[in-house]
Amino acid sequence: MSAAVPPRVLYVTDLAYEARGRRYCDEDILLSSRLRRDFSVATCHPADAARLMGEFDGVVVRNSGPVIHYRKQYDDFRGRALAEGVRVYNPLTGRGDMAGKGYLVELSAAGLPVIPTVDRADDLGKLPDADEYVVKPKDGADSIGMRFVPRARLAELGGLGEPGGPGGGLGDVLVQPRIPFSYEVSFYFVDHDFQYALHAPDPDRRWELVPYEARTVDLDFARKFIDWNTLDHGIQRVDACRAPDGELLLVELEDLNPFLSLELLDETTRDAFIARTVVSLRALLS
Repeated sequence: MSAAVPPRVLYVTDLAYEARGRRYCDEDILLSSRLRRDFSVATCHPADAARLMGEFDGVVVRNSGPVIHYRKQYDDFRGRALAEGVRVYNPLTGRGDMAGKGYLVELSAAGLPVIPTVDRADDLGKLPDADEYVVKPKDGADSIGMRFVPRARLAELGGLGEPGGPGGGLGDVLVQPRIPFSYEVSFYFVDHDFQYALHAPDPDRRWELVPYEARTVDLDFARKFIDWNTLDHGIQRVDACRAPDGELLLVELEDLNPFLSLELLDETTRDAFIARTVVSLRALLS
């Protein structure tokens, strides 16, 4: 009897993208090589995914870089994948960064533990007082387009709104107070299962990460957003900051192509994460 043919996976990555503080190529070479033990894997640039995906059983979107750099090609890929029922990992139904950062406004308005966020001129007054405010694009990533505005100039942001009177949107940007947080911490999940946590002790060195021993209260915080996102399959990273009062606040819910910092993990943790990812991907493709 012949051996079963392993599922064919198109692994989407931009190996040449130079991310600040991270080496996409190293992580994807490692992860794709490990996936080859269970799948037939071919890699491609994100701009080629729509053209190639029809020859595969599924598509794994990994360190493909900020979508803003290839928006037209990504929209084509997303539209065709949804229309043709292509299995994509992560599934394209994510409500986090995959759909833009507008979810931060929704979560903030709902009273969840998120950095206060607004996207309307009339709502600027709802933000807490701060020396500076962060203005970031809704479709931004990797700090692209982010800028800081002093409190004295906050009212000027109303001029970015849609024409037609007061209370209009602020265009394609969000506004948040600049929080003097103690550190950032990231929680990594496969499906709804927690895998590991890493944190950056120095707020000015986001990608100098060390292992973090997540407490029950930390995981309860992170799972609020994993449950809210309702993704049955996939890898998600919950990024948070420790506010001055000790509370964790969500920074972002990365559900499109979260960098995993696999090189910082001990071998046991890394192997367990990859094994759990294989189980998750097999379940999606079946």
